[in-house]
Amino acid sequence: MLKQERNAVLDAIVDSQYTMSTLTPTRKVSRRHELREDKVITFSTRVLDYIEFNRTTSYSIFAGIVLVVALGLYWSYNQASANSQATAEMSTAVSRYESGQWSAALDGDISFTGLIEISEEYGGTNAGNLATFYAADAFFRLANFSRALTFFEDVTKDANYVGASALAGEAAVHEINGDFEKAGDLFLRSANLYTSSIVGPVYLLNAGRAYEKGGQSDKARRAYEQVRADYPTSIQARDIDFFIGRASVGN
Repeated sequence: MLKQERNAVLDAIVDSQYTMSTLTPTRKVSRRHELREDKVITFSTRVLDYIEFNRTTSYSIFAGIVLVVALGLYWSYNQASANSQATAEMSTAVSRYESGQWSAALDGDISFTGLIEISEEYGGTNAGNLATFYAADAFFRLANFSRALTFFEDVTKDANYVGASALAGEAAVHEINGDFEKAGDLFLRSANLYTSSIVGPVYLLNAGRAYEKGGQSDKARRAYEQVRADYPTSIQARDIDFFIGRASVGN
């Protein structure tokens, strides 16, 4: 069909030139004008040839776009459904966690799904991410620090309480293990990830403590100074001059 359209275009170009020659007096056509007309014909031919040659490719690209959109909508629907399911399943486990039954909350039983299973099955949802955090904290409270670190690291670090708390959890494990510089860095990251007057100064104070333990007085002093600068009315800021002075002496 496109080849017929191409031929029709070329015929129209030729016919128009013939018609113009019969309606107007014969004149001398410049070489530049002839070259210009040749370029127009050549360009038209190439455009039609390109469309004809790439027709299948164009259809494939369009079909691919439609498929991607459809998959995106399907994924969004499934995510919403999975998130609702995870939220419903984790209610009993969270209740166990809040009552201090951390092992039961982690493992579940025949009557409810545990946090570990919810995390593994629904980890890509918001509720599943929260279950991962609860599981990490439950392991931490049970002094199973290696498992706690694994789950803390698996938490998605969005700029909210959960993300910042997960980083602080990682920091606490590294501090317990004696890796004070990494602990300080993670506490500092958690304070800067989600700026909150409730937990921000706490994490900064923890960062300073970890840095001091690791003999990094300069980093400790900067963390303490950030408490004074960013949270001057916080409880942690009341004695911050003492900590800054102590870190300065350690230089």
